[in-house]
Amino acid sequence: MTMKGLSRKQVIISMSIDNNNTFMRNSATHVVNITRLLRNAKSEVLVNYIHSDSLGISVVTNKVSQQSNLQIIEQYIKNSEDINSFQVDKPQLLQSKSYLKIIGIPYFPYSNSQDHLTSNDVEMILKKNQIFDNIKLVSKLRVIKVLPKSDMSITWIDI
Repeated sequence: MTMKGLSRKQVIISMSIDNNNTFMRNSATHVVNITRLLRNAKSEVLVNYIHSDSLGISVVTNKVSQQSNLQIIEQYIKNSEDINSFQVDKPQLLQSKSYLKIIGIPYFPYSNSQDHLTSNDVEMILKKNQIFDNIKLVSKLRVIKVLPKSDMSITWIDI
């Protein structure tokens, strides 16, 4: 199931906090300049605004950006005068956020122990399984006992 969340119209650019603060001082100017560059490249994508968060900046556009648009945005940001380009990651679009519900896992996985299944146990198992190689965990796993007297659990994983 896909959860409602952030829009894919956001271009995420991770950067250091110093770069972030410096870049955001002139965010209105950057919006105008990036939009001009996109128009010159005959793109239909325009920048609405730039948002700052703890990991970097988000360039919010009117449409979902293509790879060519991401390259234009990246070149502009890395060529900005006050930015240390080595502390700026490649722009990326948001990935979809979904959850996985695993039912029927024993709550007490060890036969001769009262230790219950923890989120760390499930995470180690997922890391060993090649099916989950390209999946990133969005938040901490949740292991829930089905019923108070049950020995089965449900695991919720935001991916």
